[in-house]
Amino acid sequence: MKIIIAGAGSVGRYMAEELSKLGHDIFILDNDAKAISRVVAGNPRVTSILGDGCEIDTLTKAGAHDADVVAAVTGDDEDNLVISLLAKQEFAVPRVVARVNYPSNEWMFNGMWGVDVSVSTPHLLTALVEEAVAVGSLVKLLSLEHGKAGLNEVTLAEGSPAIGSTIANLKLPRESAVVAVIRDGHVVVPTPDIVLNAGDEVLVLATGDVEAEISRALIGPK
Repeated sequence: MKIIIAGAGSVGRYMAEELSKLGHDIFILDNDAKAISRVVAGNPRVTSILGDGCEIDTLTKAGAHDADVVAAVTGDDEDNLVISLLAKQEFAVPRVVARVNYPSNEWMFNGMWGVDVSVSTPHLLTALVEEAVAVGSLVKLLSLEHGKAGLNEVTLAEGSPAIGSTIANLKLPRESAVVAVIRDGHVVVPTPDIVLNAGDEVLVLATGDVEAEISRALIGPK
């Protein structure tokens, strides 16, 4: 696949290196000559371009017209939004991924700005810390489809109505499904006959506003 990465900071450079190892053709661009100079040289799958990703000419030079993915990962949310909008509207890039630096701006990173997937590092880190310390609480690990779906986690506390129940018998809403169970540090495939125990981490993928129903099924009434 052809992937354009806008932003040659530490995030962009790491992405370029790792994605190129997977056999993808990477075009990484930045208007900072020093940042571009730090891009790993000698990699035939990585092409570095000095230019502003917010300008059509730079995206044209990078070949955005036939790119499969554009990732806007600069340290500036305004730039990431402009790059996303240009990629989608001017070049019809099928997949646009954008980095959110400031959580208060996350509401703007949606389809109206050309963003297919947004990643908020502060929100993700907060959720991971909460997941590590919270028992008997519903934690949203990841939002999908601009908030229309999400990956939720519950560590089953003593007294949870789910303890002793099989996954098939959980009273979860139809819009949700258990996608993994983590038990004693190991991932368990969630087959219908698995019996849940106290301390199990249950990961549930859900669409719509059904978090209250998931909470009742795995945590109990409040």
